[in-house]
Amino acid sequence: MLRLFLLLLAAIPATAALPPEYTAICQGFQTQNPKGWSFTQTTTAEGRTLVEHYDAAQPEFNRWTLLEENGRPPTEDQAREYQQKFTRRSGGGNAPGIAQQLNLDTAELVTEDAERVAYRFQLKTGEDGDKTAAFLRATVTFHKATRSIEKFEIANIEVFNPVFGVKIRELLTALHYHLPADGRPALLDKVTTRTRGRAFFKSLDADMLVTYRDYTWAGKKPPAASRPPSP
Repeated sequence: MLRLFLLLLAAIPATAALPPEYTAICQGFQTQNPKGWSFTQTTTAEGRTLVEHYDAAQPEFNRWTLLEENGRPPTEDQAREYQQKFTRRSGGGNAPGIAQQLNLDTAELVTEDAERVAYRFQLKTGEDGDKTAAFLRATVTFHKATRSIEKFEIANIEVFNPVFGVKIRELLTALHYHLPADGRPALLDKVTTRTRGRAFFKSLDADMLVTYRDYTWAGKKPPAASRPPSP
């Protein structure tokens, strides 16, 4: 009986103050890509695949280009319609930092080894009084050597009803990042979302995968991480 109790106790995440170096990383980190980077984005959802290119060097409202839809280049009409609908999309840098989303005082140590450490956090309640945050937890995986965030995940901890008639069994958003290297900061690698639930008699089940590739720097100067330090 004592052995069983000790095993159960070991399985409970340990509440621990978030070390200052990880607090600083959270405070300076945004979930979207930093400004100045161009990339190709592939989105797969609901049986449809879109391949798009974001060119950070173009004027703000002309940065997105549709390359393929369901494996085929767009027709002139499709390209025109796409431009009309999507030219006002942002390429990054506008999302709130994760420190504004997380209650850093609720840090729970989940796992740790020589290369990575993961903490779980409660989310802050929105100003509009939305109670959904109480049913969600965020897990942040830090890469020690590069002092960067490698994965940011938000998932529900139990079934919940965000509004009347809606029941969510599973909710997951997971963002994975390329580690900083060769002068590049942490850049998005892929985003995975998964929803399982119902709204009255309608299914809300949905999956989406967004992948990012072909990153190039479009700024006038190389990013700070790639410039040699001042003498």
